Amino acid sequence: MYNMYLGTLLLMWENRLDRREGLVMFHVGNLVVHPMHGAGVIDDIVRERVAGEWREYYVFKMPVGGLVLKIPVANAEVIGVRGIMSSADAEQLFCAIPGLELESNANWNKRYQENMLRMKSGDLYEVARVVKALMHRDRSRGLSTGERKMLHTARQIMLSEIVLAMNCEYREVELRLDNAMMQMPAM
Repeated sequence: MYNMYLGTLLLMWENRLDRREGLVMFHVGNLVVHPMHGAGVIDDIVRERVAGEWREYYVFKMPVGGLVLKIPVANAEVIGVRGIMSSADAEQLFCAIPGLELESNANWNKRYQENMLRMKSGDLYEVARVVKALMHRDRSRGLSTGERKMLHTARQIMLSEIVLAMNCEYREVELRLDNAMMQMPAM
C-alpha cells in the first residue's frame, strides 16, 4: 500500500515537472488544428506508458466526423499542432482567397506531391491554394480519384478551422468558401 502511495506521488511529481518545463503547450478545452486532420478540441491530456516510458498525450477530438487522436505532447510542435486562427484572421483569409495564384504542374505525380507538401505545412493559406487549384482544375479538366480525395481533405481542413474560428454554421462557411474559391484574381 505504501509503495503504491509513493508511486502515485512520484507520478504526480513527474507530471508537475513536465508541466513546469513547458512540455504542455495546450490545455483541456483549447481549440487546436492538426495540419492533416483539421480543427478540434483538446478533450483531455493523458499519461500512458509506452515502451517502458511514461508519455503525455493530447486527446484531440474533432467535432465534425468525431475523429479522436492521441497526439504526443512532446511531438505536438514538430507535427504542427497549433491554436486555431482568430475570427479576424479568418476574415482576412476569405479576402485573400480570390487573389491567390493558381499554380498547376502538368505532371500529375509532381502536382500531387507539391499539393501534399502545402497541406502538411499547416499554413491555411497554402491549404487554400491547394483547394482553389483543385477546384479550378476539376471545373476545367476533371480530377483523378487521388486529387478528388485530396480536394475533399483540404476543404475539410479549411472548413473545420474556419467554422470554429468564426463560430458559424458549417453550411454558411462552406458556401462562402466555395464562392471565394471560384473568384479569379483581379488583373
